[in-house]
Amino acid sequence: MSCIVIATILSYLLPAGEYERRQDPATGRNVVVAGSYHSVAPNPVGPFAMLIAVPKGMADAGSVIFLIFLAGAAFSVIDRTGAFRSAVHWLSDRFRHQTVAIIPVVSLLFAACGAVEGMWEEIIALIPVLLLLARRVGFDALTVVSMTLGAAGIGSTFSPFNPFSVGIAQRLAGLPLLSGMWFRMLVLVPALAIWVWATMRHASRNRVTPVDDAADAPVAFEARHVLTMVALVVMFGIYVFGTLQYSWGFDELSALFLLLGIVVGLVAGLGVAGTADAFVEGFKSMAYGALLVGLARGIFVVLEQGHIVDTIIQALVTPLARLPTSLFAIGMSFVQTAIALPVPSSSGRAVLTMPILVPLSDLLGLSRQVAVLAYQYGPGLLGQFSPTDGALMAILTLAGVRYEHWLRFTVPVCAVLFLLNLVAIGIAVAIGLT
Repeated sequence: MSCIVIATILSYLLPAGEYERRQDPATGRNVVVAGSYHSVAPNPVGPFAMLIAVPKGMADAGSVIFLIFLAGAAFSVIDRTGAFRSAVHWLSDRFRHQTVAIIPVVSLLFAACGAVEGMWEEIIALIPVLLLLARRVGFDALTVVSMTLGAAGIGSTFSPFNPFSVGIAQRLAGLPLLSGMWFRMLVLVPALAIWVWATMRHASRNRVTPVDDAADAPVAFEARHVLTMVALVVMFGIYVFGTLQYSWGFDELSALFLLLGIVVGLVAGLGVAGTADAFVEGFKSMAYGALLVGLARGIFVVLEQGHIVDTIIQALVTPLARLPTSLFAIGMSFVQTAIALPVPSSSGRAVLTMPILVPLSDLLGLSRQVAVLAYQYGPGLLGQFSPTDGALMAILTLAGVRYEHWLRFTVPVCAVLFLLNLVAIGIAVAIGLT
């Protein structure tokens, strides 16, 4: 709400302006026309309009919010079958004497999901299960967030082929999909290693007493549990295939979670009433997190209504044109990172910035692939602790991790990774990455 108030005040202080937009045939999205920025009539957001931005933000984030609800419902059904608890007990018993090994294993899994399909909001529904595992092996909640959401964020940020970020940016830049993949793979390895090391370091310094409540008594890993976990893996496999092959989004994933919850509930013997009850419990558990996503979206709604989003972008991009090539490349990374604060959506930022920065790159003789790297790396790191990211706020809330504690952990690590980002961009410029 504080960020919404600040955005409202900025609508009075900053001049209103807009870029012209056109339909891009390659991506099917509206993109800005470079050099078309112009002033428009001021439209300061009033106090009541500021409050209206909250429900409007929830409506704008409807696909994500309903994904969270339906994912929570599906995982509630799975939890009701006992499959999660039996799997957690099996995993914790397996690593009882080497619990630190859980961190790289789980981190690699979530980093892979982040790299392949940009997993982020989907993690919200997994938090209760992962907290159960943490209690069993003696990890604190921050470790859980770091090895799941944090690792997924690193995988997505440095991904060689994330269709929601790299894919869209490369299309807008007129580059072949998957081009420069080998370079991104080389950068991803040390980035993920740094993050995993930081997570393991925090976990070792903040061990808690393992808890094995009576409510968490071991559950036999039966055939129906195996089928349930297989169904979950198959569902994510179908979604990854649909994402890469048919550009599926949140609505398709929500439909898969709906189907998963119904099938698992009926096959596991919960019946129609039992499955419905589990769905309702899942909705309840996800309500707070889902509303936070819509609340964060309200920040962008205020900036957009005040016609100052394009003004901010224009002010940040204009000075870049006067820089030499190498500094221009580094400057792009800083500018993209700054823009990610008011525009946390990676695809939204791509259609706003790439049509402006790509022509500037061509003018200065800089590879378009470098422009994509600048769009990709820095903003992804900011997303690890950005207060305007609804999914992050929701996960921290559900996990019981205070935002300032998360900042103390992530900011130093992301600072090191940002230096890695600048080094990688410098190398890309030096070798003429295409």
